[in-house]
Amino acid sequence: MKKMSIKEVASALQISTATVSYILNGKAKEKRISPELTKKVTAFIEENNFRPNHLAKSLRTGKTNVIGLIVEDIADPFFASVAGHIENVAYENGYKIIYSSTKNDPKKAKELIDTFRDRNVDGYIITPTEGIDNEIKYLIDSKLPVVLFDRNCNDLDISYVGMNNFESSYQAAKYLISQDYKNIAFVTLDSVQPQMIDRLLGYERAIYENRLTSFVKKVEYRAAKEHLIMAEIENMLKTEPHIDAIFFATNYLAITGIELLNRMGVKIGEELGMMVFDDNDLFRIHQPSISAIAQPIQEMSQQLINDLLEHMQDTNEYTNRTTVLPAHLIIRDSSSKMRKNA
Repeated sequence: MKKMSIKEVASALQISTATVSYILNGKAKEKRISPELTKKVTAFIEENNFRPNHLAKSLRTGKTNVIGLIVEDIADPFFASVAGHIENVAYENGYKIIYSSTKNDPKKAKELIDTFRDRNVDGYIITPTEGIDNEIKYLIDSKLPVVLFDRNCNDLDISYVGMNNFESSYQAAKYLISQDYKNIAFVTLDSVQPQMIDRLLGYERAIYENRLTSFVKKVEYRAAKEHLIMAEIENMLKTEPHIDAIFFATNYLAITGIELLNRMGVKIGEELGMMVFDDNDLFRIHQPSISAIAQPIQEMSQQLINDLLEHMQDTNEYTNRTTVLPAHLIIRDSSSKMRKNA
């Protein structure tokens, strides 16, 4: 069945298009349209497959009831979990979510922001890549509601929800040291993103305080294919054979590292300790199980959507806020050296 337009509905019922529009937008009572006519129009449009033109509606009301969510990779379990929580709360409040992934590509991130602006979304939740501060500032200057998460743009006055990457990394490294690991390597991305820098600094602080030697291996993100990561880690272990534990800065680096170590016949938890930033179901079921820092997904998600909804409801009076949540250190078999030796 062909969808009808507002004009066709009005013509069929011999009423004005304005009357149809008022009823569709919930203004019948305000415009003193009778309940009988309202009921008649509602029944007619339901029977005749009417669907409002959302672009036209947004031009009239200034709202689309759509939120744009831009993350690094929606397929990643962390981002997928956050998106799921956000979507549920948004839907309960009358909003729908459009998802997109940047793959950490600034060009793609800029294009996505432009696309969402063209779609006239009501608010933005963004995990920023490097080099898009100007695009985010333009959204702010345009009085559009924006909340960042996972990583911040430190030079912008903007709402942000994330976790304490420095403290989490510091405590995880300290735990490895408490288990009598002496030569702990840190495998991370070659990135200037704030969260990656903080994770590295947390590790280095723990190493420095305990007068140990740091071993840092940085992997180029854009070349972060599995075989290249494996080559980097294998070369590190051959060059520094005394390394007795590895702390991975992301879960996908760790997953590739685990595959390599299994191929090499290295016994995780016995010959080599392991800690990972950002938990994953694989680490819980792997044998041996892998110790990890679990991000507070539910708390972050709730804070994100609450902040954005509040921002959208009162853009002029909204005060930007920064929320930094603690993570949870989950100790499993891969890092309990002292327990095994007891």
